[in-house]
Amino acid sequence: MTVNFTANKGQADEFKKIATALIEVTKTEADTLGYERFAQGDGKRFTLLETYVDASATEAHFMGPAVQEWVPKLAATCTVDGFVIYGDPRPKVAAIAGGLGAVIVPYWMGLDR
Repeated sequence: MTVNFTANKGQADEFKKIATALIEVTKTEADTLGYERFAQGDGKRFTLLETYVDASATEAHFMGPAVQEWVPKLAATCTVDGFVIYGDPRPKVAAIAGGLGAVIVPYWMGLDR
């Protein structure tokens, strides 16, 4: 899953503060494999790369405090420029993410080590 953000004018520092707290909350989720943020050179645009053990882990993340409590706080500081979920996220996650403008890309084929 990837999410692209642009911090609202004058809110980049607040965005970073909340994003840091979100990472700490997500560290407690045993089946979250990766929750990585990337910053573009302008200091305003960011990408979040999330990976989970399986669809159950993705659902647990979406139903837990990271999304239910912290994402609304983060959303107040930025705009979402793109949101892509790769694979089948299950109906609950698809409904929540779809309401946020996510594009769901079904798995086709590949190599995963």
